[in-house]
Amino acid sequence: MNDYSEKGLLPAGLADMLPPAARQESAISETLMRVFGANGYLQVTPPLIEFEEHLLEGSGAALASKMFRVMDPVSHRMMGIRTDITLQVARIATTRMKQDPRPLRLSYTGQVLRVHGSQLRPERQFAQAGVELIGSTETTADAELILLVREALIALEIEEFTLDLTLPNLVPTICKELGIDPDTAKSAREALDHKDAAELTKYDPELSSILTALLKAAGPASQALDALAEIDLPHQAGQQIEELRQLVIHLADAAPGLELTIDPGEYRGFEYQTGLSFTVFARNVRGELGRGGRYLLMDGEPASGFTLFLDSLMRAVPRHVTSDRLYVPFGTKLDQCQGLRKEGWKTIVGLSPESNVNDEAQRLHCSHVYHADGIQKIS
Repeated sequence: MNDYSEKGLLPAGLADMLPPAARQESAISETLMRVFGANGYLQVTPPLIEFEEHLLEGSGAALASKMFRVMDPVSHRMMGIRTDITLQVARIATTRMKQDPRPLRLSYTGQVLRVHGSQLRPERQFAQAGVELIGSTETTADAELILLVREALIALEIEEFTLDLTLPNLVPTICKELGIDPDTAKSAREALDHKDAAELTKYDPELSSILTALLKAAGPASQALDALAEIDLPHQAGQQIEELRQLVIHLADAAPGLELTIDPGEYRGFEYQTGLSFTVFARNVRGELGRGGRYLLMDGEPASGFTLFLDSLMRAVPRHVTSDRLYVPFGTKLDQCQGLRKEGWKTIVGLSPESNVNDEAQRLHCSHVYHADGIQKIS
């Protein structure tokens, strides 16, 4: 391998983002933050790295295996590179913004790094953007978040998307109410999540009957709710289903065309969620666009939020051919160049006299050329 090839080699899961993709990602982030801000969410920017124990406190323990760790040469304490920004925002809410009135609405965007990728997302470094709604347990808070996801995706011109609702704590709740031991409860939760119908029949008859019914209930929201209503669930589990029903009713009224599905047993990827959660998918796009749900802050305060993954969003947004690169010949006055930029052109200014202006513009991938008598499109 020559020196040139060696310098271009990056670790698995890491990649350079080149033009025009880098600008596209930036534009997506700007659009999302504009939508979040318009809905009253205040932007915060946590550090890329902080003390390990803060990132792993409480719900963060579920992400321990994904975290890069380094020794801080100043404090001689272990530090972690964030794998997710949600828990950092939660830390800010319980410390620096503890006295702010609730519900507290915060937004963020930034890069995260993970030890390993997944089958659907092999990338180990990628950008996130999202919001956290802190201090409310109302179903209307869940609805606000889902409707905000919808508004953000529409702003990005993503039209064909689906939200999959789930209750990651439903099976543990059922097992606890039925007196099932923790090991069996864990096994049952995994079997349902993996859609293993044969494994579901091996438990206590009452539990097996419920789990099998939950498996069959997955599908479009209206059909799933009808199926869930037929299941004889313990009291607390039934309350979770009723909250889910109220959410679907609210969303159907607010956004009639929103496509909703329900998978009551899914929990992978919702390791620290404690209540109603959701995943966002787009047609013909690899990986989820985002996910969100309820969780608890370090001090037990209720919160809910969502994270959108910008690499997935880039695969979902419509591709527009831009034609705004304008070649400005050498010697053009500065005030003329500034005027063109104010009009929205991206100016590429010649640094030396050109023998053929059009040829130089094409060589530098410009779509138009500036002349004294006007702007000419390059054919």
